[in-house]
Amino acid sequence: MMKSNYETQTEKYEFISGQHGGYYRHDFIDHAYLYNLYFPPEAVFTSFKDQIHDIVLNYPIAQDALAGLIGDLIHQPAERIVVGNGAAELIKIISGHISNKLIVPVPSFNEYANAAPIGKVVEFPLEFPSFQLDVDKFAAEAIKVKADVAVVVTPNNPTSIVVPKSDLISLAQKLANHDCMLIIDESFMDFVHDPDQTTLEHEIERYPNIAILKSMSKAYGICGLRIGYMLTANSAFAESVRKGVHIWNINGFAEEFLRILPDYRQEFVESCKQVRIDRDNLYKSLCAIPGMTVYKPDANFIFCRLPDHAQSGPEVTRRLFIEHNMYIKHCQDKTLPDSGRYVRIASRTDTENCKLVEALVDVIDLNKVEVS
Repeated sequence: MMKSNYETQTEKYEFISGQHGGYYRHDFIDHAYLYNLYFPPEAVFTSFKDQIHDIVLNYPIAQDALAGLIGDLIHQPAERIVVGNGAAELIKIISGHISNKLIVPVPSFNEYANAAPIGKVVEFPLEFPSFQLDVDKFAAEAIKVKADVAVVVTPNNPTSIVVPKSDLISLAQKLANHDCMLIIDESFMDFVHDPDQTTLEHEIERYPNIAILKSMSKAYGICGLRIGYMLTANSAFAESVRKGVHIWNINGFAEEFLRILPDYRQEFVESCKQVRIDRDNLYKSLCAIPGMTVYKPDANFIFCRLPDHAQSGPEVTRRLFIEHNMYIKHCQDKTLPDSGRYVRIASRTDTENCKLVEALVDVIDLNKVEVS
C-alpha cells in the first residue's frame, strides 16, 4: 500500500488534486475520472490469472500484430490502424511531432494543446453558452491560420456534447483541399444512444483526410492497461504516426485483453447500456437542483454550471471532498468564459450518483457551516 502523504482530509485533498491516477489506493469516491464501471467482466481477470506466467515472462507482440487484433474487433484492415500506449501516446506524436499548426475547439481535452510545442496551437472557442461547434466558422479559422491538423472531440470533454455526424463530414470536406487532417476523437462514442449510427468509423474510406482516435480506457474500463488506437484510410498519415511508436509499446496484459475481447462483445454492449441508464438518471437528478445549469450529456459524464449563489467550482470541489469524501472535476483549468463556475461529474452506479447529488446539494447550501 502506498504511504499516505497526508494526515487530515484537507491534506488528503491537496495531495489527490495533484495526482493523475492511483486513486484506488486512497479510499474516496471518484466522480472525476471517466470510465465504464460495468466492464470488463470477472472472466477477463480470470483469464489474466490463468495466463500470468506467459504474459509476464515473454515479449508482447509488436505493432502490425496489435493492429490486426484491433482490426478484428472493429472490422477494419490492420494497415489502417496504429495502436498506442493509450490514446495519450498517439496524441503526443500527432500534436508534438507531426503537426505544424493544430487547431482545437475549446473547452476540450487539454492534452492536444499541452502536447504541442509553444505557439503551434490555435484554440477556437465553442459557441457560448451552448458550447456547440459551428463547423463553418471552425473550418474558416482552420484555413485562415493554415492548420495542418484540426481536432474535434466528440462527445466532447468536458461538455459531454456530441457533434453531429453530418457536421463532421461537412467539416472534413471543407478541409480536404487545404492539406488539413481532421482528427476526430471518439473516445466516449460508445456511450451515445446510437453509437453505430454516430461514429465515423464506417465512413473512413470515403474521407482520406479523417483519422479517428480512440482511447479504450473509457468505454472498456481498462485505464491501467493503456490501450488506444488511431484509424485512418490515409496510409501516409498512418505511417507517419506509426513511425513514432516504439516496437513494444503495448504490454502483455494489454495484448491478452485484445485477444479475448471479441468473446465479450455482448457483455460490452450491455455494460454501455447500463452506463447510459445511470447517466440519464443522474442528469435528471442534477436538473432538479435549483439554479444549476445542466447540459444534456452524450458521454458518461455531465457538465454543469453551478448556481449563481453557490461558491466557485474549485471551492465546491474541495468541500465535496473534505466533507463527503467525493471527488469531482472543476473546470477552472479549461478555456471557457467564467470557467470557475463549471464542474464535470462522472457518472458511477445509480446508488453512488444519488449520494453524490445529496452531497452536492449539501455543499451548495451556503447557510451550512463548513466542516474544518
